[in-house]
Amino acid sequence: MIQSSVLITGADGFIGSHLTEAMVRAGYSVRAFSLYNSFNSWGWLDHCHAAVKGQFEVFSGDVRDPHGVKQAMQGCDLVMHLASLIAIPYSYYSPDTYIDTNIRGTLNVLQAARELDVARVVHTSTSEVYGTAQFVPITETHPLQGQSPYSATKIAADQLAFSFYSSFGLPVVTARPFNTYGPRQSARAVIPSIIIQLANGKNEIELGALSPTRDFNYVEDTVEGFMSLANADAVEGETFNFGSNFEVSIGQTAELIAEAMGCKIEIVCDEARLRPQNSEVERLWADNTKAKQSLGWEPKYAGLAGFKEGLRKTIDWFTEPENLRGYKSGLYNI
Repeated sequence: MIQSSVLITGADGFIGSHLTEAMVRAGYSVRAFSLYNSFNSWGWLDHCHAAVKGQFEVFSGDVRDPHGVKQAMQGCDLVMHLASLIAIPYSYYSPDTYIDTNIRGTLNVLQAARELDVARVVHTSTSEVYGTAQFVPITETHPLQGQSPYSATKIAADQLAFSFYSSFGLPVVTARPFNTYGPRQSARAVIPSIIIQLANGKNEIELGALSPTRDFNYVEDTVEGFMSLANADAVEGETFNFGSNFEVSIGQTAELIAEAMGCKIEIVCDEARLRPQNSEVERLWADNTKAKQSLGWEPKYAGLAGFKEGLRKTIDWFTEPENLRGYKSGLYNI
């Protein structure tokens, strides 16, 4: 199965922009779906590598609009669906917007793909759908728990995608990345937040809960996971974890970043950054066996050594003055 023309929704975002670059380099004809705005901004696509600029088509629209989604999908045989609202704290304030974007937006993508007879849809899930681990490492069969409005909408979107496979034979496969980090990530995420605070000369680092653990996945590995699903055989209806199979706490992560940046830190609990008690996901640790065996995918930034290498590359990018200026260091970005 070889697909050549791809629509990438959420192409203007963190992971989407990296995926856009990778698929252009791999020889795909790429149409990048960017959220329409009056500034004529293409998000992170405006900052893509010089060798890639001008090598892809941009479609400005909104996944909440079924007409625009179908128009954008015309002529594409592959859809990489990444468009989503992802900030967990913001989902406490504005759950309606998450319903509209994550659920209805996904429905629009699935409906258009069905009507246009698209060869494959790669739907993006999240490790947050598992909630606090009931067993570790977490396999794809782990129960789903909607502990935040965000995760609940992603569970719904995942189930919609599977229902279109089961009900209509739509060739859908689900990518379930664990906590992706790297260049271009939003300051709402913990790793950029720590780096930005330190890079701006702060030694008292404001964080939320320190004990929860995460399985951080460097963005290059996440992108390779998506790429592996583009043309894999016999994966329709399946879900694949993309994680490093390495568990580390938020507190330990802060210490590793401080060590890499040559800083001594004092961590201060900012109550605004704490999730409601029953909403906090206490433990995430990926079992990536299925992706390794079925797709031949293997994280390059695995284990403690790989995590340190990924952090170094992330730090290098964020501490470039031009990149650092793009972030508002004095604000907590929900």
